[in-house]
Amino acid sequence: MRIADAAAFVLGSLSALRLRTFLTALGIAIGIAAVILLTAIGQGLHRFVIAEFSQFGTNLISVTPGRIQTHGASLGAVNTIRPLSIDDALALRRAPHVLFSDPVVQGNGELSFEGRTRRTTIYGAGPDFARTLSMRVAAGEFLPPDDPHAARALVVLGSKVAKELFGAASPLGQRMRVGGERFRVIGVMESKGQVLGFDLDDTVYIPTARALDMFNRESLMEIHILYEPTAPLAEVEDGIRRILVARHGAEDFTITPQQKMLEVFGTILDAITFAVAAIGAISLVVGGVGILTILTIAVAERTTEIGLLRALGATRNRILLLFLGEAAVLAALGGAAGLALGWGVTGLLSLVLPALPVQVSWGYALLAEGVAVAIGLAAGVGPARRAARLDPLEALRGE
Repeated sequence: MRIADAAAFVLGSLSALRLRTFLTALGIAIGIAAVILLTAIGQGLHRFVIAEFSQFGTNLISVTPGRIQTHGASLGAVNTIRPLSIDDALALRRAPHVLFSDPVVQGNGELSFEGRTRRTTIYGAGPDFARTLSMRVAAGEFLPPDDPHAARALVVLGSKVAKELFGAASPLGQRMRVGGERFRVIGVMESKGQVLGFDLDDTVYIPTARALDMFNRESLMEIHILYEPTAPLAEVEDGIRRILVARHGAEDFTITPQQKMLEVFGTILDAITFAVAAIGAISLVVGGVGILTILTIAVAERTTEIGLLRALGATRNRILLLFLGEAAVLAALGGAAGLALGWGVTGLLSLVLPALPVQVSWGYALLAEGVAVAIGLAAGVGPARRAARLDPLEALRGE
């Protein structure tokens, strides 16, 4: 039997029962579409999270009080010999390859100006905070390099705070209350938007020493360190560790490079994407059961046709290949429809819900198509072998 004849036989068999063929291929299509949609959400989430953290730069290191032990729990202040201080941040500026080192403390307080009040996040920061986190000032200036321990009562507003309290008027030079104390506004930040649900525009920035007094804290929450982009990370970490151990007498702090954190996030999100793809692939197994069912019924209904083919000289291997061809075509057609359906649904989601991060992963899509064909072939093996083993005379008598 020529290849063209075999193809015509397979297509003719499938087109003879269009509804059954359609429903079977639909099972495969839904499975492929599910894989595409779930992996698109997973891949989009991956890119979204990495982009959110990467906007501050990848050559960033965070130093926090307390040491992370091997069992994974932070002992925090219980294991801290000395709290992180402003002087620690100043000392770290001398570490190899360090560009900026900024002491940070965070709290919540009430802001007020001419009868308008608003409760928001207050950051205690140093003069290098904006440059360390790649943030820009839209109007005025950021906190100046005053005496770190006795800085002036100056405040820089996030764009949302400035709009809510001052409206269209310029806040520069105005006096306002921050946490019950009077501060002079010297700058307004550019809009930064939200990072993982935290609104960076709904914040204000005051000198670190004043924030420590305002929140009655002894220790910094963290120290942000920006280092040279081309510097070896291990060498930068060692330099930071040596300086702090020399000052504290022990390693009672945790060094967290942004680069390593992004790698961990990437690994976790890749695992999540793979897991949801596996969940979607369960639908492919259901589609494979449909192929197994339709081919089993086909063998029972077409015994005479099989007997005639055998009587005309078709070998058992040829009969086997014909039925396996039907299974493969069913799976391939369903897979192609699933690719189109998944791509269309993903595009529709992007239009209807633009905030939802979706990114089609064609690697997973093509893998799902290959798996669909493999499942189709596996489902077709049993019925195909049964058809190939039919005795020609017995098959012809089956009429």
